Amino acid sequence: MRELLLALGVTDVSPGAAGFVAVAALLAGLARGFSGFGSALIFVPLASTMIAPAMAAPLLLVVDVIMSAGLIPSAYKLAEKREVLTMLCGTLIGLPLGTVVLLHASPVSIRWAVAVLVLVMLAVVMSGWRFRGEPSRRLTVAVGLTAGFFSGMSQTGGPPVVLYWLGSHHSPARVRANIVFYFALSMVLSVTAYLIIGLLTLPVLGLAVLVGPVYGLGVFAGTRMFGLASVTVFRAIAYGLIAATGLFSLPLFDGILRP
Repeated sequence: MRELLLALGVTDVSPGAAGFVAVAALLAGLARGFSGFGSALIFVPLASTMIAPAMAAPLLLVVDVIMSAGLIPSAYKLAEKREVLTMLCGTLIGLPLGTVVLLHASPVSIRWAVAVLVLVMLAVVMSGWRFRGEPSRRLTVAVGLTAGFFSGMSQTGGPPVVLYWLGSHHSPARVRANIVFYFALSMVLSVTAYLIIGLLTLPVLGLAVLVGPVYGLGVFAGTRMFGLASVTVFRAIAYGLIAATGLFSLPLFDGILRP
């Protein structure tokens, strides 16, 4: 395993850490395939206990672009395209700002920021608040800006987007389609930003060769599971993923997860 990592240009990651990252990728893929989101919410906090967020975020981006491409055609047909594109306008502003933070902030600070984001979003859900009515253009752009910032910083832009659409009148299938289509477009922006600042390095691409197939297997299995879930189960799992992310993100648990 060590020889394979070296051959792929991955010199600073141990075999044990690479195995842990692969398990995180499997769980992240299951979440992505089932709900259309959740990959970063699971992967980045877990993987960041073994590798730096500046490596975990672009690693997930690479494997997600390749392995979740099959979700896009069906999502495109069902998604509310005008609403998705409106949200993307905000992302165009927020994503570069988040990318700058990823490049300059300390790894622990980034992980605390992710934890705060998801726990605040969870508190909103537990309060019983729901968005009602047709989404306004201004609010949709604001959600996109927030999601873009956290996507640029750690690829964890899912919570504001998901909570916004889960509270709408859309069916679970349309919510999932909106999420998948939005993140397909935002990933193009993320790839561009990460290329510009030099985060898509040889070690990232080498590690992607190892964890990509595992992530793809999770996406496939999660997609098959989606068709078996009721509306209640879909929402419960979506909220559960957000809650789990808040716990996994806390640096307080590093002594347990990191050997």
